[in-house]
Amino acid sequence: MASKWLKRLGALLALGVVGGAGFLFVTEPERQDPSVWADLGEPDLDNGRRIFFAGGCTSCHAAAKSEGEARLVLSGGAPLKSPFGTFHAPNISSSPTAGIGAWTLSEFGDAMTRGVGRKGEHLYPSFPYGSYARMAPKDINDLYGFMKTLPASEAVAPEHELPFPFNIRLSLGGWKFLYFTNAPRVELANADEPVKLGQYLVEGPGHCGECHTPRDMLGGFKSGQWLAGGPNPEGEGMIPNITPGSKSVGSWSTGDIASYLETGFTPDFDSVGGSMVEVQKNMAELTASDREAIAAYLKAVPAVK
Repeated sequence: MASKWLKRLGALLALGVVGGAGFLFVTEPERQDPSVWADLGEPDLDNGRRIFFAGGCTSCHAAAKSEGEARLVLSGGAPLKSPFGTFHAPNISSSPTAGIGAWTLSEFGDAMTRGVGRKGEHLYPSFPYGSYARMAPKDINDLYGFMKTLPASEAVAPEHELPFPFNIRLSLGGWKFLYFTNAPRVELANADEPVKLGQYLVEGPGHCGECHTPRDMLGGFKSGQWLAGGPNPEGEGMIPNITPGSKSVGSWSTGDIASYLETGFTPDFDSVGGSMVEVQKNMAELTASDREAIAAYLKAVPAVK
């Protein structure tokens, strides 16, 4: 009898080892092919600045309440509260020691588009690589080129404050297996060029869905709820629905949305508030055609009540 149970136990252990090995293989951090980052040439710094503000880098990585040139010091440290713990934005300044100044383009690009750190580790999706995965290599190259022109900071951000099991990075491979994709968030038939540009900016560098799309218990986007709003992931208030089905934004015209992104004023002369204040500051730095494209896309996405 004992021998029979030992055989069963051995079989279970063997299955566990095989299953664990299979999980590690499937969820191993995956970098881009190096050819993706080759032969991109000298970065276009003007476009890099545009992508920088489209991506809202200052909102998380600059010191709180920074104004003017201080917004360009990406010293990190800003806390991002979530149901999984508190994340702290890292220093991404041009410092070669405390920041990312010594990173190669491929290391930067793999972090942006695959959520893989410099040492080959999974990055937490509090860094919105799930959106940045849609960015074009040229824009990544231009963005990194521009960021290297910004001031260096030697500040060191605090470590993430995450309870078990969320402090185990290995589990992020499973999260990526379930949720990570670089496919379009919505399929838009017969989209014209402004809508296509808007889709790229909203779904990619703008990462608007990271706040405006509700999430399930594991932190993945809920299917069929793109940009439908929901509870603030930081725990205070609600993030609004910005689809055409919204009771507020749904009635705005394309011009109303573009004007709001530029000025911070709604059609009824209310002003931007909450975390959207920083986002609107960034949107105001874009070109008028970029803001109009974003507005056109938001009017084209499926309406969610």
